Amino acid sequence: MDISSKIYVAGHTGLVGSAVVDELSKRGYTNLVTVASKDLDLRDAAKTARFFREVKPEFVFHAAALVGGIEANKTRPAEFLFDNLRMQSNVLDSARNVGVNKLLFYGSNCMYPRECPQPMMEEHLLTGKFEPTNAAYSAAKLAGLAMCQAYNAQYETDFIVPIPANLFGPGDNFDPAQAHFFSALIKKFHDAKERGDKSVVLRGTGTSRREALYSKDLADASIFLMENYTGSDPINVGTSTDYSVRDIAGILKGIVGFEGDIEWDSTKSDGMPRKLLDSSKIRAMGWSPKHKLEDAFRETYDWYRQCKNV
Repeated sequence: MDISSKIYVAGHTGLVGSAVVDELSKRGYTNLVTVASKDLDLRDAAKTARFFREVKPEFVFHAAALVGGIEANKTRPAEFLFDNLRMQSNVLDSARNVGVNKLLFYGSNCMYPRECPQPMMEEHLLTGKFEPTNAAYSAAKLAGLAMCQAYNAQYETDFIVPIPANLFGPGDNFDPAQAHFFSALIKKFHDAKERGDKSVVLRGTGTSRREALYSKDLADASIFLMENYTGSDPINVGTSTDYSVRDIAGILKGIVGFEGDIEWDSTKSDGMPRKLLDSSKIRAMGWSPKHKLEDAFRETYDWYRQCKNV
C-alpha cells in the first residue's frame, strides 16, 4: 500500500474498523473508502458486487461482522452463522472479481477448540470441538478462513487472515445484549457506580483466563501484516499474556471507581477455560503491541464516558 492507494475498510464504525481507519489516517493514507451499513448491506450479494465494481478498491480490510458476547451468541446462533457467512462470502467473492490487490479478513480466537492446548498455535485449528456458547460464530469464521485459502489456491488471490485475541477499545459496543466481555464489564461497573450499588454480580467463577488486545494494537498489526505478510496460513495476533477474569474484573473495577463488592454467579458458564494465543510468528516478523493493559483500559473507559456525556 502507498498513501494514495484506494483502501476499503468494511465495518468502519465498529471496534476494529474504526481503529483501522484512525490508524491509516494518522499515517497519511488519503484514499480511504467507508460506507455505512444503512447505505450498503453487505449481506446483499448484488449490492455488494455492484459496490465493488463501481469503487474498485485496491486493498480491503474486512472488519464487518455480527459480533457479541456469550448471551448474544447463545440466543441468536442462526443470525451469527448466516449473517456472517453472507457478509464475508459477498465481500471476498466481489474482491476477487474486481481484482483487489490484497484483502485482510479477521478471524477470531474462538475458532480454536474449547479444550485447546495453551498457548494456542495456528496448527491447533480444527483439532477439537468448539466452545458451545459461540459455536455458530466460530463456524462462520472458520468458513471465512477456508474461503480465503480456497480463493488463494484457485484464483491466486492474496487474502490473509489474522486471528486476534479478545478485543476491547474505543468504538466497542457497550449494549449488554451484544457487548464483548471487556466492554460489558466496563458498563456493568459504571452503571453500578452511578446507581450507588453495593455489589455487582458477574457470571461464572472468575477462574477462566483471557488475553486482552487493544483495538489500536490490532490496527497497527493489521497494517503491518498488509505490508509484510502473504500466505494462506492464518497468523495469531496477541500480547502473549493472559489474566484471570477475576483479576481483569478487579482492574476494571478500580479504573471505573466502583467501590462495592464483586459476587460470582457460578451457575453461569465461564466459556472457554483459557484463550491464550501463541503469537510467536508475528513477533518473529518484528511486530509487538505498544500499549500497556491498564492504560488501554483507562483510554477505553474515558472514551465510553465521553460518548455517554455527548
